[in-house]
Amino acid sequence: MKLLVIGENGQLGWEVCRKGKNQGFDIVALDLPDFDITEPSAVKKAVSQTGVSLVINASAYTAVDKAESEPELAFAANRDGPAYLAASCAEIGIPLIHISTDYVFDGKKNGPYLETDPVSPIGVYGRSKAAGEAEVRGRLQEHIILRTAWLYGLHGDNFVKTMLRLGKEKEALSVVADQYGCPTYAADLGDAILKIATQISEQHDITWGTYHYCGKGVTTWHGFAQAIFDLAKQYDSLMVKKVAPIATAEYPTPAKRPANCGMDCSLITKNFGIRLRPWEESLADLVHRYYQQDKHIQQDIKAEEVWHSSL
Repeated sequence: MKLLVIGENGQLGWEVCRKGKNQGFDIVALDLPDFDITEPSAVKKAVSQTGVSLVINASAYTAVDKAESEPELAFAANRDGPAYLAASCAEIGIPLIHISTDYVFDGKKNGPYLETDPVSPIGVYGRSKAAGEAEVRGRLQEHIILRTAWLYGLHGDNFVKTMLRLGKEKEALSVVADQYGCPTYAADLGDAILKIATQISEQHDITWGTYHYCGKGVTTWHGFAQAIFDLAKQYDSLMVKKVAPIATAEYPTPAKRPANCGMDCSLITKNFGIRLRPWEESLADLVHRYYQQDKHIQQDIKAEEVWHSSL
């Protein structure tokens, strides 16, 4: 099966490409600066002239705080780009897997969010992603929208790698302890996406629509940070000695964050047989990869770098 992966340089797109190639998928991977999802002609050309049978959109404008002052850029990437993709897919009759976010919710629910819960984003980023979902639904019947949360991975910038860096630089850190969510390992989400792609390629009876996928279990940013340091100390001598819990009000940001980002992911298990790993287990795998950097991973990374430069 030939896949078009948009956003190959992001932490999720990188994993989808790496794992997809290892699993025998034929991958066409695109990203800035060579490809711009906000250019409709470029999108149409990429979808129609590459001979792919499935598109995976792992690209997004994800600068949550910066989006408050750059709404046009956020909506161009997160609403208009997916609209162009969905329209182009509809034109030639191929499906689209589109990645969305827990930030489409306002975080006020007492309990995990279901796919059927109404969206009510509280910031520009969330509103732009909700608008992108609506565009995909309105333009293409054969779509899978995957909402995820608190994404981290070996490639790219994320909370885990930031904590690992700060843990070597500072003795004391303060981390928000009243925002709840489900940390999600990009490698796990990549596996889930490719499992869905395999079922599509094998012409399973696909139930199209919106699904949630994230790590199993809920924690806070403070709990997540503490778990990162507890694991990292098995591999490295860290400077950090104290991780203080603080309230969101003590760490003001331009964009408001949902207080509760927990999501119910039982539907993706029911319809695709995809089971979730506990976030603690997945985090342990990432920290191991980060510090061990075994030869196979290094070879993969070097191969990817050559592959990227040849596109």
